[in-house]
Amino acid sequence: MTSNARYLKRNITIEPLYNQWYAWWYLIPPSTAPMFVTHLHLKVMQSFVQSPEIHVAALKDPALRGGPYLNYGVEQAAEVKLLLDRTQKEQASLLQFARAVADLEKLLAGCPPAMSLESLYPQVPDMLRGYVELTYDLNHRPAFRFIEQLLYRSPIYRESSQSIAFRLLTEDARPFVYSTPRLDSDPGTVHLHIPFRHEALDALFAMREKPAPVEPVMEALGVRGPVAERFASFFTDEPPRPRSRYEGPGVRLRYFGHACVLLETRQVSILTDPVFGYDTNADVPRFTDADLPERLDYVLITHGHADHLILESLIPLRRRIGTIVVPRSNSGVLVDPSLKLLLKNIGFKNVVEIDELEELDVPGGSITGLPFLGEHGDLNIRAKTAHLVRLQGRTMLMAADSNAIEPRLYEHVQRAVGDIDALFLGMESEGAPMSWIYGPLLTTPLPRKADQSRRLNGSNADRAIEIVNRLHPKQVYVYAMGREPWMGHIMSMGYTETSPQLIEARKLLAHCQTQGIQAEMPFIRGEFLLPAL
Repeated sequence: MTSNARYLKRNITIEPLYNQWYAWWYLIPPSTAPMFVTHLHLKVMQSFVQSPEIHVAALKDPALRGGPYLNYGVEQAAEVKLLLDRTQKEQASLLQFARAVADLEKLLAGCPPAMSLESLYPQVPDMLRGYVELTYDLNHRPAFRFIEQLLYRSPIYRESSQSIAFRLLTEDARPFVYSTPRLDSDPGTVHLHIPFRHEALDALFAMREKPAPVEPVMEALGVRGPVAERFASFFTDEPPRPRSRYEGPGVRLRYFGHACVLLETRQVSILTDPVFGYDTNADVPRFTDADLPERLDYVLITHGHADHLILESLIPLRRRIGTIVVPRSNSGVLVDPSLKLLLKNIGFKNVVEIDELEELDVPGGSITGLPFLGEHGDLNIRAKTAHLVRLQGRTMLMAADSNAIEPRLYEHVQRAVGDIDALFLGMESEGAPMSWIYGPLLTTPLPRKADQSRRLNGSNADRAIEIVNRLHPKQVYVYAMGREPWMGHIMSMGYTETSPQLIEARKLLAHCQTQGIQAEMPFIRGEFLLPAL
C-alpha cells in the first residue's frame, strides 16, 4: 500500500438520517415521509420543548423506552427548539402534503356512493393532482393510490433532508434511535449532509478491506472544517483479517444475530435481513461484516420493518451486493410503499421484486417467495415475504415474523413446495399495538381498544407448532427475537427469563424435541451445516 493509504476502522458505524431522525422504511418514500414529519416528529419535538422534564422522567422507566419521548436532558431543549423551527420552515411543503392527504381522504369519504369518480379529479388538492389515481374496490369504497415513480421525481422527495452521522462504537449498548433526532452537538459524531446514494460512501467502506489515501475520500464526502480531525481518526494502519468464500461441501449457515443469516455453498452466497454487531466486546465473540464474503450474490429482505430493513447495515454493503430481492408492494398504496423504488433511489443498482410462489433461479438452486401473514396490524401490506431457499438439494425457509393466523395456509404451501429441511421462524409473540408503527399514517384516529387488538405479533408456541406440523422441518431455529446486545438501539425489548416471548419460544423448542426434531434458539452467533443431497 502507498505510504498514506489507510483502512477504515471496523467499528465505525453510520446512522442514515432524514431531517436528523434515524431513517427507515417510511422516512424515505415521498408519500410517507411527510406523514411522519407532520404527525410524529413535530409533535414529539413540540412536547419536549414545552415540557422537557416530562420526557426526562418518563425515560427513567425502562418500560417507556421506545415511546414518544426524546432522550435528551432539559438543558438541550433550546437546541431541539432550533431543529423544530428549522423543520417547520424547511419542511413546509411536506407539512402541506400531509394536510393534502387528509383533505383527499375527506373528499373521497363525502363522494356520492358508487358514482363515477371522474368529476372529483379537479377537486383533488392541488399539490396531489397528477400524482394520484382515484379508485373503487369491488364493494364501491373509494380510495386512491400514488404514482410513486413520479413522486420520487417531484419536489416532495427531498434528498436535501438526508444526511449521514458517523461515529466510532466502543460498546454494544446504544440509545434507542427511532424516538430521538440526532443533534449537531451530539458528542463523538461527524454529521455530513450528503444523500444516501452518494458514491463516495462506497469508496469509503471499500477501505475496510483495501487501504486508500484518506484525503481524497474526505474531499469527496465534503469533510472539512472542525470535524476533519475527528473524521481522520476513523482510520487505521491495521489491516483486517482476510476474507474467504465458503469452499466446503453442502450448505453452511451462519447466524449473525436477529434475522441475519448467511447461506453459502461453493457456488453462491445469500444473506438475509442484514444487521451486524461490531467488534466492540472481545468477551462476546460474534460474526461481524468482516466474516462475510467479499461478494454477496444475493441479499434477501423479508419486509420493511425497522429491524429487518436496516440502512446502517445495507449502505456499507452496497458495492458488494449482486442482487437485492425484496417483496412486491401494493403499488402506490400509502401504507405499502415500494421497497424496490426506495432502494433504487438510494443507490442500489440491481433490485428485484419477488411475488408469492414466484421463483428466482440462483446457482445450484432457487429462491421462492412464500406468503407471510400477520405482524402488520391487519393492514393491506403486501411488501412482506418469507423466502424458501433451495441449495444443494436442501430447503431452508426464512420465515421472519410469520404468524400462523390461518394454519391451513401451510397445508397449501406444503403441497406446493414439499417438506423443508430447516425452518427459521421469529416468535416475537407480543408485539406493539398497530399505531406504534403506523399511527402517523392514520388521518382518522383509531380507538384504543381496536389499536390494542391489532398488535404486531409473530407466532406464539401454538401457532408455531401449526407451522411445524404442516411443513415437517427436520430442524427448527427460533430467530429474529432482538436478543443480541447490539440490537437495543433498534428494538427496545428488555427481555427477562420470564418474558412471554421467550416462554413461548421454549414451548416450541420442547415440542420439537418430543417429536425428534432438532431445535434451538441461536444467540449471538451460530453455525450449522446441511450436507448436500
